[in-house]
Amino acid sequence: MRPFIIGCAAALALTFVAPAAQAYREDASDHTAVAKLGRGLADMTTGFLELPGNIVAENRDHGAGSAATVGFAKGIGMIPVRELVGVYNFVTAPFPYPNDYGPILHPKYPWGYFEGARSASLDRHAARDLGD
Repeated sequence: MRPFIIGCAAALALTFVAPAAQAYREDASDHTAVAKLGRGLADMTTGFLELPGNIVAENRDHGAGSAATVGFAKGIGMIPVRELVGVYNFVTAPFPYPNDYGPILHPKYPWGYFEGARSASLDRHAARDLGD
């Protein structure tokens, strides 16, 4: 019975990990429901990366003083935002809203800060679409 439970748990884990891995490999211009699902899963599970990510981005863009103050505050504030946007993306993955499956937050993945992305921002087109 125990191997069956472990096998089911592994299959369930792969069901959630595969869309996230596929979404990360997709080109930025290719926005699909699977990519939106993957972004949602990534945002829900790695939203805590907003704190160190914003500190790194502010340090890179504006220096250590800004990283210690603005980066820290922005990182703390963006954790719940990233988590909630992740839930939204995960739940609404089948629907092409907003902006044809496009990302709402930039960088589109929380680990994007460590790859050279600027500090967190809201996609202005997505924000306009959500406000309508």
